[in-house]
Amino acid sequence: MNTEVNLKRATTSSLLSLLNLTALPVIAFVILLIIYKKTEADTIDHYYALLGIKTNLLAGIALVVVTALVIFMGGFDSPWTWVFVLSYFVFVHAMFILFATWVMVRSWTGKKLTRAFLSK
Repeated sequence: MNTEVNLKRATTSSLLSLLNLTALPVIAFVILLIIYKKTEADTIDHYYALLGIKTNLLAGIALVVVTALVIFMGGFDSPWTWVFVLSYFVFVHAMFILFATWVMVRSWTGKKLTRAFLSK
């Protein structure tokens, strides 16, 4: 059952995930990990905290890949640097932010993402 505390913690987790992608990179992630430790398995707040952690780890991996590509393609003085950096921020990072925003809105309803696809 979704209690008010669980729903508030789920919303906070999804907000912290979004903040980690935008305004407070490492700080929001550490707070998200702390909230995750306070959750119990099979609750809505555990689901959204874990989803936020996975999303942000995936975003971090994507950032590492782009950085490696920049260095591999000639370093920071190469014209290809701006191609990779701008492409990453316009396409990849923007999609992570859009997804985190969608997750936050879904957390307000107290439902998991899978139900969004199954409901008619």
